[in-house]
This record gives sequence, C-alpha cells and structure tokens, in this order.
Amino acid sequence: MQSYKLISIIVILGIFITFCCLEFYRKSESLVLDIISPVMFNVDLNGNKRFDDGETVCIENIDALTSNLSANQSELINSLKISNDDGLKLGYLTDNFTDSMLAGKKVKVKLNGVTNQNCKFGDLITDNESYREKLIISGFGFINGKAKNQENYKKQLDKAKKLKLVILNHKSNKYHTLNCKYGLIAHDAIIIPSRQLARDAKPCKFCHIQPQNKSINKYKNTLKTVTLYPLVISNGSVKLYLTDLTTKLKPDNKCSSLACREILNQINLTKKSIDIALYGWDDIPEISSALKKAKARGIKIRLVYDTSDNPYYKEIKSIISLADKTSTDTPKILMHNKFMIFDGAKVITGSMNFAKTGFSGFNSDSVLFINSIEAAKIYEEEFEQMLEGKFHITKNKVNHKTVILGNTKLTPLFSPKDKIITNNLIPLIEGAKKYIYIPAFLVTHDEMAAALIKAKQRGVDVKLIIDATNTYSSRSKVKMLRSAGIPVKIENYAGKIHSKSIIIDDKYIIVGSMNFSKSGENKNDENVVIIEDERLAKFYKGFFEYLWRKIPDKYLRQGVRAEGKYSIGSCSDGIDNNFDGKIDMNDPGCKTD
Repeated sequence: MQSYKLISIIVILGIFITFCCLEFYRKSESLVLDIISPVMFNVDLNGNKRFDDGETVCIENIDALTSNLSANQSELINSLKISNDDGLKLGYLTDNFTDSMLAGKKVKVKLNGVTNQNCKFGDLITDNESYREKLIISGFGFINGKAKNQENYKKQLDKAKKLKLVILNHKSNKYHTLNCKYGLIAHDAIIIPSRQLARDAKPCKFCHIQPQNKSINKYKNTLKTVTLYPLVISNGSVKLYLTDLTTKLKPDNKCSSLACREILNQINLTKKSIDIALYGWDDIPEISSALKKAKARGIKIRLVYDTSDNPYYKEIKSIISLADKTSTDTPKILMHNKFMIFDGAKVITGSMNFAKTGFSGFNSDSVLFINSIEAAKIYEEEFEQMLEGKFHITKNKVNHKTVILGNTKLTPLFSPKDKIITNNLIPLIEGAKKYIYIPAFLVTHDEMAAALIKAKQRGVDVKLIIDATNTYSSRSKVKMLRSAGIPVKIENYAGKIHSKSIIIDDKYIIVGSMNFSKSGENKNDENVVIIEDERLAKFYKGFFEYLWRKIPDKYLRQGVRAEGKYSIGSCSDGIDNNFDGKIDMNDPGCKTD
C-alpha cells in the first residue's frame, strides 16, 4: 500500500515538473513582430507585445537576398555573378520562404553575445529547427558570398528566372520592369507578380509604353495573366452583382460599380416609396441627387439606421434629413442591415455598405437585386418592426418562407430571431458533398468552424478567402481551420473582402449583411438570403476561383498587414484600413526606412 502511494506521488510530481518545463519553454518563446529582411527581425524579447529598442535580432554570419528595393545588395549580387533582375527575383522567393517560416510566429531566440548599434546576433529556433540552417539548406542563405548548398541554390535561381514580376509604385499607381531606373528609385514601391496588377494601374512610359527593344515589348505583352471576371449575372427576376477589390485601389465618391448603378436606376424608377435600412452612409453626389429628386416628385422615403458612434460614416445626417420618417436602434448593438425596398415590389440587399467604399467598388461585396412583390413583403415586415422601434431581440420572427422565381429559390432570413448560422447555414454545410467556398470578411463562429472541419474530413473541398484585418484577432478561426488542413487565403489588397458569402456544390449561395460570428447571429439586426440556383452558384464559384488565383499562395500560410506595403494600394488609398486611427504613410506598416 505504501509503495502505491509513493508511485502516485512520483507520477504526480513528474506531471507537475513536465508541466512546469513546458510552461517555462512556452514563456521563453518570443513573437516575431516584423520581418525587416530574411536575416533581420524585430522580435518581442521582453514579452510586452510591441517593438522596443534592443529587440532587433540578426542571423549571424549569413547573407540573403530580398525584394526590398531600399536594400543595398549589389555586393552580394556581384559575388553571385547574377543580374540585378535575377537578384530581385531570387529575393522575392527568399522573402516568401522567410515569411512562411517566421511571420507572426513564436520562436526561441539563441543569442551569441555579439551586438552592434543595429542588431543582437544569433539564431531563431522555430518548430525545434534552426532558421539559419534552414536558410542555408534551402539555397537562399549565403556565406562569404557563396551558396553552401549549390544544388538547391541553382534550383531556386532557375525558378526565380521564370517569375513575371514588376515594380509597383503605390503612390503613382505605375508599374515598372525590374530594371527600370524610375521604379528602382521610387520611395513607395514593392515587387509583385504581374498578375496582381489592378486594372487601373498605369505602365511607366519609359519602360513599357516606349520600350527600347523588342524584348521589353514582349515582356509587356505577358503582364496581365488573369482575365477580368464579369461582375453581374441575371436570372430573370434576380440579379447578382459582385465587386472586385483587385481592380480598384482607391475609393471615390462616384457611383461607379454596377451594383451602385442598379440602385441609382431603381431610385429613378420609383413611383411611391423607398425604404432604406443602412449601417453606414456617405454622400455620393449621384445617389444623393437622385434621392432629392425622388423626394421632390412626392416619393416617400423612410429610413432605419444604426445609431452607434461610428467614425467612418460621418455623413449620415445628410440622408436623415431627406427621410420622411426615421428610426434608430440602441447604441451597444449593431443595426447592420444594408437593404432598400422600392415601391414595395423590389429589393436590393447584400454586404455592401451605402458608402464610397461600397458604391465605388473598392471593397469586394456581393449584392442581390430581387424583383418580387412576395420577397419585398417579407423585407417590409422586418423593416416595419424596426421603423416602429423594435430592434434586435424585441422583434417578432418574420415569415421567411421560400420565394420561387423561375429557376431560383430564395429564402430571406433575419437576425437574431432566425438563428441563421445554427439553424440554416450549418445544416447546408453538413449536407455539402463536393465543395464549400467562402469569401468572407471574417469567420469567428465556433460551431460553423467545426462544421467546416468535419466537411473537410469527409472529403469536401473547403476553401476560404478572409480579409486581412481579421486574420489574427483573438476570435478568428483562421489558425484553427488551417491546422485542420483547410486552405485559407488572406487577401492582400487595399479594399476589404467585405462579402459575407458561401457557395456550396453548384447549388446554394448565401448572401447577406451578416458576418459569420456569434454577434451576427445572436445580437445584431442582419439579413441573409439563401439562394438555390445552379447558374448563379456556378457564376459565383467562378469569381471565387478568380480571386483565389490573384492572391499569392504564400498567403495560404501567413497573413498580411491590412495597411502596409504588401497590401496593394493600402498606403495610398486615403483609408484607415486597419482601424488604428492612422492613414497611409502615417501608419507604421507603410513607413519606409
């Protein structure tokens, strides 16, 4: 009996000691805050989650190339006997390698005691492996100007030479060849694959429009590798509009998206009434003018709007002044709808805020136009409740029967009464057989994430594209989904992946205002439409695949700053992309040394 007690005590002590050792090891790890180059990093050595003096770590006795145009690497390029073009291309691959290993990760720092005014020298241990050794073995690391692993170096160089890269100047929105002197001296420029160029990017007239030789002209003709995707499909009484964040790098106050033109057209066609439920509003001249003209000809305008203190939509008073009747919700919970009802017969709804980031096509949104009195009545029932002061949980449950319009079935749903994710979306995910594609602002809903993982485990092709602002928030499911083998790409453009959509099996589309979160399902006023239509689903699937191709594969492994030089256009768009109160070059992510 005594021996059993002794064994139990020893086991408990062993467990306790093991736990203490693991906890000590965990606390001894430091977060990589910023990657300055493949051999220089800002590391959170003191654990306060910000960069302080003395926290720059450099890898000892090793060099590596980078695609950072401000880096002076002519000596290494000359030692390797390669062209500057090939050096930048190899640097682009090296940056990707480093990002995949270290970006946003916790590492164990091994310092060797050597310091200078810039760095503490040593090595980083990630996943129990030496980063320095991995860099050397990969062929990207050089000692005394030579590759220790010549075989892998030659493979990487051959791969680099095939890349089609350009220099994009954020400020001017011009792109250059890698040997263009105007691109090389630009202060706010990055190197990107040519397929990521936005539609409105301008070629440098010195290296593209007036090429000096045929080889450059030939290069120019290979630049645009991804064909633009059409942004509207009509199926009788239903139209689905999409907006493409990769083709517009700066919002404006023009009604330039196809979705906005549809809204403008419906305002002008209205004969009796316009009911509007909105989260945010910007005074877009064409839309505001059309509403004023509608009011002048006797159209009744009623408005339900969110009352939270939102610093991003400061012009909401302009539309409040136009409305004949208004109602707003309580400050602490969002009235997050974005829909309009015209003459009680037509509805426009979806993810697009009625603001310049939405109307101009800067964000990637999904918008639905429904020409149906039956569907409009369902939305009117929801709208009337809010207009009379019933919001959130005080509302009654709306009749959300399926509306059939030709080959299209539509089921409108409303938060919080319908428990949309739990009662409707998860069953669709559980029934998926082929694929589930999700372009979404965020996914933080636990049960929905678990359902996606189960779908992946039973062989369903599950893919997500998530906005950069929501990659590593405390509630984000990106890491959880990736750990389960689900490919999740993070967008790297100035605009938001603002859609809240799901496409399933060439059969279903989910479109609406609701983010895939607990608050979206259980608190906010939201609306979602489940669409059953093969043609529309295939169209949206094609757009998802188009976006997937335009976003680099390295963002399957890592995130990207929502406002930073690698988020294309974000440092010159005039928008606070990461909601930190700092815009463009005032944001730390956009500052260049």
